[in-house]
Amino acid sequence: MRALPVGDSALLVEFSSGDEAQALHAELLRRRAEGTLTVREIVPAARTVLLDGLEDPVRWASELTATDLPPAPPRAQDVVEIPVRYDGPDLADVAAHWGVAEDEVAAVHASAEFRVAFCGFAPGFGYLTGLPPRYDVPRRATPRTAVPAGAVALAGPYTGVYPRSSPGGWQLIGTTDAVLWDHARVPAALLSPGTRVRFVATGPAA
Repeated sequence: MRALPVGDSALLVEFSSGDEAQALHAELLRRRAEGTLTVREIVPAARTVLLDGLEDPVRWASELTATDLPPAPPRAQDVVEIPVRYDGPDLADVAAHWGVAEDEVAAVHASAEFRVAFCGFAPGFGYLTGLPPRYDVPRRATPRTAVPAGAVALAGPYTGVYPRSSPGGWQLIGTTDAVLWDHARVPAALLSPGTRVRFVATGPAA
């Protein structure tokens, strides 16, 4: 762990793994909830956590680097279920990479419980972890210029759902009608860091 002051009131904490970053994020949320941490914003990313609005970043840098973090516990909330048709154009490529039949890709993916590690790329896009490392897949060698909204995709250790049409290089394995971002909804994002997620297979596309 390395803690770096950013300006006068922020701190960037770097880790060697995403699991450690998720553990710190969970611990910081716990401290803020109990009133022992006053901070304006806590922003998790792949291997970092940014704390903005600290009164004494240097003191917190020293304290956090000396903290022994337990693994991030699951959020005490209902699991968000996302219905998905496993009809993606890259399903065969993912099956070949995993060394399984195409229907086994759907079975493996739908049997896992995911957790939103962090959000980014586009409003409503969550980077979900939960598949064992043997199911990591590379990004496409040539990204698509347009990926449709609702595409369920894999890249590296992550699963994600494209909230709107955009370019993208992830492997597309399915489609969902779930609305990931709706500015008229409170909160607008269906997913936030720490949210538990399951994908529910709904059968072939109509």
